[in-house]
Amino acid sequence: MYFILPLWLLAGFADWICHRASHIETATGAKESLIHLLMFAEVGIPLLAGIFLEINALIISVMIAAFFVHEATALWDVSYATTAREVTPIEQHVHSFLEMIPLMAIVCVVSLHWQQFLALFGLGSQAPRFDLTWKAQPLPIGYVAALMTMIVIFEFLPYLEELVRGLVANRGKLVPPKAK
Repeated sequence: MYFILPLWLLAGFADWICHRASHIETATGAKESLIHLLMFAEVGIPLLAGIFLEINALIISVMIAAFFVHEATALWDVSYATTAREVTPIEQHVHSFLEMIPLMAIVCVVSLHWQQFLALFGLGSQAPRFDLTWKAQPLPIGYVAALMTMIVIFEFLPYLEELVRGLVANRGKLVPPKAK
C-alpha cells in the first residue's frame, strides 16, 4: 500500500515524461496513447478489486489473468512504438518497472492470502471462494481517497492529455503519416 502503489505511480508518470520527450504525438500518435490507456485499465481493474473487495480465489485469478494480458499488451505497445520513435534506455528501464510492479503486487497479495491461492489448484485447507464481496474491513477512507486522487493526477490525466495531444497533432487521426 505504501511502497508498491507509490512506486507504480512514479513509474507511470516517468513513462509519460519519456513519451513527451520523444514527441509521441507526431511519432506514433493517439494509437499508442490508446494502448497506454488500455494497459492502465488492465492494471486498474485488479487494483480496484484489491482495494475494495475481499481477496479470494476469484480476485487472485483476475489479478493473474490481468497481469498476463498486460504483458501481452506491453509487448504490442513496444513493438508498435519502436516502428516510429526511439524508445530510449531510460524509457526501457521505466517499462521494466511498469511490467514488474504488478507482479510484485500479486506476490504480496498471494503471500497474504496463501490458502486461497492454493485453493485455485485444489490444494491447501480452504475451498476456493469465487464470490464478489466488499471488504469486511475496508481500507482507510483517507488512504483510498488519496490514492485515487494520485492515480487521476499522475496516471489518468497525463495519459488522457497524451491522447488528446496525439489527436490534435494529427487532425483526429489515430496514426501519424510517418508511423504508417
